Amino acid sequence: MNFYRWEQDQLYLQVQVQPRASQDAIVGEHGGRLKIRITAPPVEGKANAHLTQFLAKTFAVPNRQVKLMSGISSKNKVFVISAPKSLPAGILAHKNSG
Repeated sequence: MNFYRWEQDQLYLQVQVQPRASQDAIVGEHGGRLKIRITAPPVEGKANAHLTQFLAKTFAVPNRQVKLMSGISSKNKVFVISAPKSLPAGILAHKNSG
């Protein structure tokens, strides 16, 4: 199963997050989701906010173009990213290797 899909100019991304990691990093495809490690703890929305910022930076879009669609209190989340130019090369590498 793909961890992403395009609908017009919006990218839907299925993510599995691992909070409290030693560094922010894209790990690779895991169970049909893109596994991402982040340093933020999973308390009071800190991990969601941090992951939103990480995705915005990764996709080179403003934070306001990254929306958490589902999984607010779950490690499995769905994000929609509006108008990214493309998939970053690192994500494509994970897709091809996973």
